[in-house]
Amino acid sequence: MEFISAPSETKSNHWLNCIQFENKQQRDTFLKYSNDAGVMTRPAWRLMNELEMFRDCETDGLENAKWIAERLVNVPSGVLSTDTHK
Repeated sequence: MEFISAPSETKSNHWLNCIQFENKQQRDTFLKYSNDAGVMTRPAWRLMNELEMFRDCETDGLENAKWIAERLVNVPSGVLSTDTHK
């Protein structure tokens, strides 16, 4: 597992925080664990060519995008915990 950080020559606004896992199984285990614990995590994105309206569009195989999509998780980036909303 590795937190994705901004390149050293940039400054992040920390709007979208991601964790990269070694494989899809680790990602899915983490998603289940964190969501079962009440932390709303989700896969980073769904590839557009997987959406019904784009299924017939030409692609180049999207190997890199698929590799990332199978490993990346978005984690909450808000400043308030769920306890403050009770």
